[in-house]
Amino acid sequence: MRRLFNSSQLSPGPCIVTQTLSDRLSAYAGVAAELGVDAVALVPGPNFTRAVRHAFMSHERPFLLVIPAHGDPAALVPNLELRSWDLVGFEGAVFDWRDQDGYGAAFTDLLAHLEIGSLGVEGQVMRVFVHHALKHAQPDLKIIDAEREISGLRLVKTAEDIEALKAAIAISERALDRTLKTVRLGQTEKEIEQVLIQALFAEGAEDQAFHPIVAAGDGSARPHAKARADYAVKAGDALLLDFGARKHGFAADITRTVFLGHATDEAQAVYDTVLRANLKGFEVTKAGVTAHQIDDAVIGVLEASPFADRIRTKTGHGLGRDVHEAPYIMRGNHMALPAGTVFTNEPGLYEIDNFGVRIEDDVLVTETGATSLTHYPKELTVLSC
Repeated sequence: MRRLFNSSQLSPGPCIVTQTLSDRLSAYAGVAAELGVDAVALVPGPNFTRAVRHAFMSHERPFLLVIPAHGDPAALVPNLELRSWDLVGFEGAVFDWRDQDGYGAAFTDLLAHLEIGSLGVEGQVMRVFVHHALKHAQPDLKIIDAEREISGLRLVKTAEDIEALKAAIAISERALDRTLKTVRLGQTEKEIEQVLIQALFAEGAEDQAFHPIVAAGDGSARPHAKARADYAVKAGDALLLDFGARKHGFAADITRTVFLGHATDEAQAVYDTVLRANLKGFEVTKAGVTAHQIDDAVIGVLEASPFADRIRTKTGHGLGRDVHEAPYIMRGNHMALPAGTVFTNEPGLYEIDNFGVRIEDDVLVTETGATSLTHYPKELTVLSC
């Protein structure tokens, strides 16, 4: 098999100036002010990690960071996390609680200290029992869903964010190169998946961005297939790998589809169509273009082909601390993308009981166009295995 990827394509990034904790929290205070609420609350998850630069588990113990529009922030912290919380460098009031005593009093004390009447929360992340604890402590507290505005702070990536994404992507591409060199006819999808996962960690991943999709033959026609232990790859199969490393809190998400031994005329035609759609995405993307316009152009290439009945997905989604985050690149989303947005460009065609092809790149929107953060080759590849 020829070498598919040259890591020398990856260049070092610029010197990064990191914001202080106070700088980051002030941005959330600004969200509260813009929404006209007294404060916003973060719970463990991507926004929380972005704010404090430390990852905390989301489990049965409530953990809350409240940032007022005006005044000092406060936190509700499980007692067993206090020593870890010290590493954050947080200077606001901290209300801790122990399992033996329960968290009810801590919520009451937190809200009494803050003296707020309204609160914006992460509607897609905050769990119901935390919401109930807030209302139990202060029944007249007005709680609104501020998910879009809170997560919106992650939409435009900083230079530091982009360097983290590049690191995650570079690890992923090296892992893919290692994996494809080991593929042999007769291996199961599960065996290939195991090689890929091991390669990710060997290349420096802190974690997987998500559980990989490794699918061959008719499995490649299922966009979110699971690797099978009872399917051995054979000559002529499409082999689709969708995966990513996580590094410095950021996730890569890339897909490549290769063919084993040989590619039929149909396979080559389908692959060429998907590649043209992928390239069209880069052609039309620049700051100010809407998600709708990008998806319309990309899907338009697929619709104009003989394989239009194989379209099953939109063009892509935002990428950062979450694998799927705003903006969603789909028709009907008329949000204009600002420079600094990162999204996946992943057109695909899938025929059930036959095969599927997806090509996915991670794209940085710039003022004048689009930059691919992924560098792995996209031309049709047939593995001699």
